[in-house]
Amino acid sequence: MAFLRNLLATILGLIIFSVVAFLIFFTIIVASVSSGDEPPVVKKNSVLHLQLTGTLQERTVEDPFADLVFNDGPREIGLMNTLDVLAAAQQDDKIRGIYMEPSSIQGGSASLSEIRDALIEFKKSGKFIYAYGTYLSEADYYLASVADSLYIHPEGSIELNGLSANLTFYKGAFDKLGVKARIFKVGKYKSAVEPYFRKDMSDENRYQVKSMLNSIYGTYTKDVSSSVNKTSEELRNISDKMLVRLPEDAVELGLVTRLAYHDEVTSMIKDEISISEKKKINMIKASDYYKVAGSRYTEGGDDRIAVIVAEGEIVMGNGRSDIAGDFFAKEIRKARKNKRVKAIVLRINSPGGSLTASDILWREIMLAKAEKPVIASMGDVAASGGYFMAMPCDVIVARPNTITGSIGIFGMTFNLEDLLEDKLGITHDVVNTGEYSDISTITRTLRPEEAAIIQHGVEKGYETFTTKAAQGRGMTVEAIKEVASGRVWTGEQALEINLIDELGSYDRAIEIAAEKADLLESGYSVAYYPEKQNTIEEFFGTAGKNAKVKIADEQYGQLAPFIKKLKNIQNYQGIQARMPFDLEIN
Repeated sequence: MAFLRNLLATILGLIIFSVVAFLIFFTIIVASVSSGDEPPVVKKNSVLHLQLTGTLQERTVEDPFADLVFNDGPREIGLMNTLDVLAAAQQDDKIRGIYMEPSSIQGGSASLSEIRDALIEFKKSGKFIYAYGTYLSEADYYLASVADSLYIHPEGSIELNGLSANLTFYKGAFDKLGVKARIFKVGKYKSAVEPYFRKDMSDENRYQVKSMLNSIYGTYTKDVSSSVNKTSEELRNISDKMLVRLPEDAVELGLVTRLAYHDEVTSMIKDEISISEKKKINMIKASDYYKVAGSRYTEGGDDRIAVIVAEGEIVMGNGRSDIAGDFFAKEIRKARKNKRVKAIVLRINSPGGSLTASDILWREIMLAKAEKPVIASMGDVAASGGYFMAMPCDVIVARPNTITGSIGIFGMTFNLEDLLEDKLGITHDVVNTGEYSDISTITRTLRPEEAAIIQHGVEKGYETFTTKAAQGRGMTVEAIKEVASGRVWTGEQALEINLIDELGSYDRAIEIAAEKADLLESGYSVAYYPEKQNTIEEFFGTAGKNAKVKIADEQYGQLAPFIKKLKNIQNYQGIQARMPFDLEIN
């Protein structure tokens, strides 16, 4: 008994010690962070350091622990934060120019073009932009090409060989495992389910992917050509034949200024701002400058424009991850009922998801639209369920390279009978109270009459989607179906077929909202929904997410992305309004 008492006392002591140690550690972290609460001072003759490494997200929350934990590897870059920084730096007399270092930036074409346009706008101030890179991806070069002077390392490289769409298929693995997928869909282009019953792309899917890539790359070459004194045709030829194979090739073709080492670029910036070689450049990081600049939409009258940032997959539920239907419906409702909010901008960056959750959001948007202007601003992707959210809005604004449309739905079930019985020796027996009690089973093949019930539900969902799309766009259902069938379009293409109203930026959507609400003269501020989480919530959320990613990478290695895609199938609850493919564009 004494031994047991001592053992329990020891365990209790260890628990108390662990808790106290954690509290002390956490207090030290908070104290060190709090000591830096004062915003940084922007000195005269400063240079904004724009280090574009990481994954672009619509909006990020300042992470005061970023330099203390999880500081290895790329981080999230807030698109809206970056746009705020560039707008403020353009007007700030203390900022002489920008030193930009793009490196393996991950982001959609539309987000990249938003930043590129903001850099071009910055140059109108007469201030310089220097860019430097070691290995520049196609996305990195898209941004760096704006610079007045672009330098790359003598042993570096530039990727300029066009876009490639890589789709992953699981049918072969399912065959080996004894898993059978049963597909229910409407729309010949609705190919999100192809990986589960095919080993390659259908002709329709290949056609739409090729059309989309050509449109996106056409925008890419057109934009870059305006900065490097080349025609789009010349750039396309350079890309098609991969004429840039060595860094010297980029110099000879006039795509970069010259080859240089980092210290040489630093010396050139010192000459630009007229300081001696011995002095240190007043370089301020973009994340620090944001603490000074803040949002460019904070000043104005009492009236507000609500920006509801909807990023991620559309799912059922009330959580903060992705676009949870019930949670975001509440956010839209809050903006609608807030008397200070005179207009709403719905910022959408979503490939879609649950049809039911999409319809929940559609209803709230319709209610808001009856009381105040609602403008849709499309980001990288606003497809399927993402388009479902946009289609009732008063005005839809997209980038030329936004991926949108995909008006179509699908359902999917799996039969694991062969896997369980033949591979694992597991069998099942069942007792039902009704004829269709086990229609959702995964242990046998669906009967024809059961499959007919599910297919009927999918077809009804498609009629709902197309009918409401026709209503929102002022078109006939027949006309909508001509451009629906699950096909994706770029923003440029969508404008021609009346799926959107205007090509433009996020700022343009804000401007339209202000116009509709008669706020241009009186002034306004912008309020973002959902509100930012506090520091502690954000820290633990970020830490948990990073930890899960690291564990998955360690556990599965190069298979981690494929495992993640298979795990995402569990989110396919009910009928889905989701993009017709899950592809990686390189």
